[in-house]
Amino acid sequence: MATIFNRWSNADLLDLINDYPLAIMVSAGAGVFAATPLPMLPEVDEEGRLVRLVGHMSLANEQVGILRADPRACFLFQGPQAYVSPRLVPDKTWAPTWNYILVRVTAAVTFRPDQNDTALRRLVAKMEAGHADAWSIEEMGERYARIAGHITAFDADVTSVKATFKLSQDEKPAMFDSMLAGLDQPELQHWMRRFATPRSDSPRSDSPKSDS
Repeated sequence: MATIFNRWSNADLLDLINDYPLAIMVSAGAGVFAATPLPMLPEVDEEGRLVRLVGHMSLANEQVGILRADPRACFLFQGPQAYVSPRLVPDKTWAPTWNYILVRVTAAVTFRPDQNDTALRRLVAKMEAGHADAWSIEEMGERYARIAGHITAFDADVTSVKATFKLSQDEKPAMFDSMLAGLDQPELQHWMRRFATPRSDSPRSDSPKSDS
């Protein structure tokens, strides 16, 4: 079943990261574990494969020093998730399960303080897009320069990707339809429907940088 859950395309990966951009960045330089939640923006190559994550973090964060000593990091992106009870399906002997999406991106971090303004503006533009009353950085006035001086932008060049889309795609149609109807999770239901379509012909991310 693990093979079924690991069938995903470059489009699946990119949509998941764009929909759920807040990642947990985990590092373990010098034997010290550290983790920070950070919004990340994906960059892809000409074939649509994820090659880089772009973000920023506070200079006061101890993880900056850890990454300067050892730039390796793992970024965890989690999509919608929920407990799935046997009460939702006609067969009460069925065991409960948990549906979830988890993307694990390992990368090499390079700090880019000269890109602070660009990184901040890109993130704001993405998050404010589509809002009639979209906020802009200029509204911060002089305060923006002070805040921008306390962060550092960084690039995270991708070395591998592992993703699990566990969305009941292995269930029989009747069972799947019952749990889909019983779940009160619109975002999870959206992804379940997306992966209910047979994936055998879906293009997998077959880049050397991807290990699904």
